[in-house]
Amino acid sequence: MSAENPWFVFLLVSVIGLYLLETLSVLLNLKHLSQPLPAEFKDVFSPEDFAKSQAYSRESARHDLIASGFRLVVFLAFWLGGGFPWIQKVVSGFSSSFIVQGLAGISLLHLGGMILSLPFEWHDTFKIEAKYGFNKTTPAVFIADHVKGLALGALIGLPVLALLLWLFHAFPNAWLWAWISVTVLVLALQYIAPRYLMPLFNKFTPLEDGALKTAINSLASKCAFPVKELFVIDGSRRSTKGNAFFAGFGKNKRIALFDTLIEKHPQPELLAVLAHEIGHFKRGHITQRLVLAVVQMAVLFLLMGTVLNHAPLHAAFGLSTPVLWLGFVFFMILFEPAQTLLGILGGLWSRKHEYEADAYAAQATGGPADMTAALKRLARDTLSNLTPHPLTVFLHYSHPPMIQRLAALEKLGNA
Repeated sequence: MSAENPWFVFLLVSVIGLYLLETLSVLLNLKHLSQPLPAEFKDVFSPEDFAKSQAYSRESARHDLIASGFRLVVFLAFWLGGGFPWIQKVVSGFSSSFIVQGLAGISLLHLGGMILSLPFEWHDTFKIEAKYGFNKTTPAVFIADHVKGLALGALIGLPVLALLLWLFHAFPNAWLWAWISVTVLVLALQYIAPRYLMPLFNKFTPLEDGALKTAINSLASKCAFPVKELFVIDGSRRSTKGNAFFAGFGKNKRIALFDTLIEKHPQPELLAVLAHEIGHFKRGHITQRLVLAVVQMAVLFLLMGTVLNHAPLHAAFGLSTPVLWLGFVFFMILFEPAQTLLGILGGLWSRKHEYEADAYAAQATGGPADMTAALKRLARDTLSNLTPHPLTVFLHYSHPPMIQRLAALEKLGNA
């Protein structure tokens, strides 16, 4: 590691620069919380509700800022203190196989990061979320979720990682084979995850016959949206916040409603939320995002192949000779600024999609009133930040701020 190494300088500046950008975003967002309650929400937010939402946003933002600062300090200490050569020395003692070394090294780094994050996750879940009435997770469920996550990560991730290590070691055009392999996995998970993986974490119960099921089937038929199964998820096991989604291909689509969503919203609002989700499908958003993800993976693997064994990049992290598995790690660190830019562009695109899905919901339910009411209730029940700073929205929001969504719906109603 040397200041004369351009990779070292670029990486150090980018790591610290991204943290400073995030810190600026958080501070501006906190300052923006001093604004008064927007008039659009006065019919659903009491002064006490609004004050509570501001307090929740402040506490969550400060917690995230402390957590990200801690992660930065630990990463810099590990990097500048020779952590990467040290961990390579450790895993090289496990086996002479480059695949075993890679699996062991990346697993150790992942476990280390998870252990460092656990206290912050615990505090967020059992202190902040509990303080504001959201958390329903027990310590046993919290621990079980992490154990299951690790097990699934090992079951799926380790074989994929072993394959990638082998491909980049054995083939000159490994990026192409890596892209094809991971694309097949991603497509397979679209089918496997809702049926076999998600039920490991939540209970999926078929929606009982009744007025709601009849209304949902009627809406789906009206929208020419083929539904094979309707489920209720026990979201209340972990949180009071609600959600809804659909999954599946072709005529095998499943709609899933959180029990908390059903509990808090009247039927017209539930139908509007579902119409919004159907709108994503009818407007082609799901397919577009999947195609974009596949294209991004191709670019990612192509770029990765060019730097995996680049000696100056490895030298920036204290390695005298390139090590294949560490090349994967170094590339992801190097790619972080580009990932941030892609996240910003993706956010702009996603927010456009949300407006389109809201418009579809308004059309499908006979006007914007039900979607408007649903958004207002969601904002109140989740203590949403009603006055986010534009920089925070620009950097991180996949959905437009609530006030902007309401304004767009109002224009539809006046058209």
